[in-house]
Amino acid sequence: MKLLILNGPNLNLLGRREPEIYGTGTYADLCRIIEDHANHLGIEVEIFQSNHEGDLVDRIQAAYGAIDGLILNPAAYTHTSIALLDALLALQIPAVEVHISQVDDREPFRRISYIRQACLATISGHGFAGYLEAMDLLVNSEVQS
Repeated sequence: MKLLILNGPNLNLLGRREPEIYGTGTYADLCRIIEDHANHLGIEVEIFQSNHEGDLVDRIQAAYGAIDGLILNPAAYTHTSIALLDALLALQIPAVEVHISQVDDREPFRRISYIRQACLATISGHGFAGYLEAMDLLVNSEVQS
């Protein structure tokens, strides 16, 4: 099984960016945790981060036929990107939306997700562990298929 994990804008600044909201772990820490969990699960992961919406859309499109599941933290694009939604709908593979912070407890505009309707589940507010939960969910749903 191969999972693609996409991270949107400003997640490369983890550890420096609003640590009271996102914690002190760095993006490198997040990638290491994901890779360790993938090894534990016996699966392959590819991790990609971009601050550019088009790069994320391109990566989703390039994944067609090459991955078994997608985990996406679209960050600010959650609330604005119909292009990411359309790419996910076109790809038609199991996807999970992940957010490090509890977006529903933040500003009202953060409660809107264009991405959610293309996803099996949304995991929000579980910190870095949310990515591992998403990986487990996708692996378990693949096993049950």
